[in-house]
Amino acid sequence: MRRLGSTRRTVRSVRAGGRRTGRVALAGAVCAAALAALTAVPAQAHQRPHWDVKDTGAHDVRFRGLAAVSRHTAWVAGTGGTVLRTTDGGGTWRDVSPTGAGGLEFRDIEAFDARRAVALSIGEGEASRVYRTDDGGATWTESFRNTDTRAFYDCLTFFDRRHGLAMSDPVDGRFRILSTSDGGRSWTVLPDAGMPAAQDGEAGFAASGQCLVSAGPRDVWLATGGAARARVLHSADRGRTWTATDAPVPAGDPARGVFGLAFRDRAHGLAVGGDYRPEQASPRAAARTADAGRTWRPADRPPPAYRSGVAWLPHSRMAALAVGPTGTDLTTDGGRTWRTVDTGSFDTVDCTGDLGCWAAGEQGRVARLER
Repeated sequence: MRRLGSTRRTVRSVRAGGRRTGRVALAGAVCAAALAALTAVPAQAHQRPHWDVKDTGAHDVRFRGLAAVSRHTAWVAGTGGTVLRTTDGGGTWRDVSPTGAGGLEFRDIEAFDARRAVALSIGEGEASRVYRTDDGGATWTESFRNTDTRAFYDCLTFFDRRHGLAMSDPVDGRFRILSTSDGGRSWTVLPDAGMPAAQDGEAGFAASGQCLVSAGPRDVWLATGGAARARVLHSADRGRTWTATDAPVPAGDPARGVFGLAFRDRAHGLAVGGDYRPEQASPRAAARTADAGRTWRPADRPPPAYRSGVAWLPHSRMAALAVGPTGTDLTTDGGRTWRTVDTGSFDTVDCTGDLGCWAAGEQGRVARLER
């Protein structure tokens, strides 16, 4: 999007049922206990969930792209063509930026594991590119470069290790969708016959890598703003056909709309956004759906300000985190009410099955959620 520039959902392998053992059940019990502790309201302030900020050494970089693999492994991508990776819980960070990418703005990254990842840079024309690595970022292959000056790519998402999509702001009056079936090694523009017409001024916000998110093998959602109405578009066939629904968040201005989405399954989703200008209020900055986005309901008590990123806590049907420049909010009732738990600045958030919740943002800030 030309105003701000670009779920996080890390793709994980599916283990065979025959390999499940008692250790898996034990791990699930441990995660459940940790989640209960995380979402509880403790009596003492030092016991509350808090972000443990890690020193990335990249204090002049803004990280809007984040892919959490586990509590130990995470990737971040940001300004100046920067990509970092940690495999020790944020204790150390390796600069794995693609060679020659110093002039690019990375706004989204999806990781399959500690070695394989796909990163998206944003901008008009050839500034929009996709890179893939299979060796932990030691080398990257440029798998897509946009040659249409009318296109501006914002976000990408993967359904599994092979199938994924990327989205561009409208071209000829409709959002443009790229598709891959080989893990991001090659991309094809999908026909736009099944895409609803865009509103005047409508586009995606490349703010957190969460304007295009997926859940399950075929469902994907696209968040919009900048027009008279903020909308969420849904496809149940991997981006071939779409339906659009209005979202009850601030709209009617190029700086307002839905900035981030998160779905814990194909039915239950959260939307966050508002007005990203710090001097403007965002009184209705969150909404929720329980029917795959056919209808959206505003939060009864939303976050107090604009939020750009959102993520469901793993192993929970009701708990989620939302982040933005003025703080982090927690919901424990499925998005009906939110309460602020931290006032630090973050742009994006992502959680993993082992309760490895990470956040990233300006001035090289990356953090992991701790009790």
